[in-house]
Amino acid sequence: MYDTAAQDATGDPIAAASAFTVGDRVQLTDTKGRKFTVHLETGGSFHTHHGAIAHDDLIGTDEGTIVSSTRGAQYLALRPLLTDYVLSMPRGAQVIYPKDAAQIVTEGDIYPGSVVLEAGAGSGALTCSLLRAVGPQGRVLSYEVREDHAEHAVRNVETFFGERPANWELTVADIVDFAATADAAASVDRVILDMLAPWETLDAVSSVLRPGGVLVVYVATVTQLSRVVEALREQQCWTEPRSWETMLREWNVVGLAVRPSHKMQGHTAFLVTARRLAPGTVTLRPQRRSNKGSNDR
Repeated sequence: MYDTAAQDATGDPIAAASAFTVGDRVQLTDTKGRKFTVHLETGGSFHTHHGAIAHDDLIGTDEGTIVSSTRGAQYLALRPLLTDYVLSMPRGAQVIYPKDAAQIVTEGDIYPGSVVLEAGAGSGALTCSLLRAVGPQGRVLSYEVREDHAEHAVRNVETFFGERPANWELTVADIVDFAATADAAASVDRVILDMLAPWETLDAVSSVLRPGGVLVVYVATVTQLSRVVEALREQQCWTEPRSWETMLREWNVVGLAVRPSHKMQGHTAFLVTARRLAPGTVTLRPQRRSNKGSNDR
């Protein structure tokens, strides 16, 4: 997806610092906001209902260029962002949308050099965000129980980065199998669970996550939310779980005509975070204000 020959100080591919070259993926956006992805080839062409666009007209030009088709239709040429790629990638499992991936990276405090254990690679959308966040000095360990989902994840991650990232390990197995390995105890900094029954893996997770490490759980339904939060409380080796969801609504702004969009990304999932306590420590019991008139003290 990106020119891997150009990299910044952390080793992350630079998309914005170079002109389009052969092999680049270019996103063409028309005046109606429709997006088309083109893989540049010498002598190639991209055909639309409004004429053809020669690849040679794009090769060597700067990102952010306006290009015209043979019938005069204009298109804005940019390299696709990770957000664009995620929303258009081939998928086996449902992808984690960018609004939730951003929350996971931020609230999970995924930092450069960290070791992140991911259970449920799905289509590889979140994996791409995690790999970017940990940087070349960090590691992402992905566990996926389904072979077909793992194949989609490999294809999508390799397509985005242009190769198999050296700091990514994908294993087709249950996360419990990782916990059973010799050096797994307290070996990871962060754990991300995206699975149907995450509460079944909490014993294993608590053994591999270092004290102070962050657990992030992604679940779709209220029933799953309730069960995983109560399971965390029962285990008594976590801070009080925090639960939330994120809504995203765009706004249309044209002069003084400012109004919310009729479409919005509503509920996609619930997120739960908790931090691993030191061995033998039990979390403080939250003090909640009782309802007026109750007998609670």
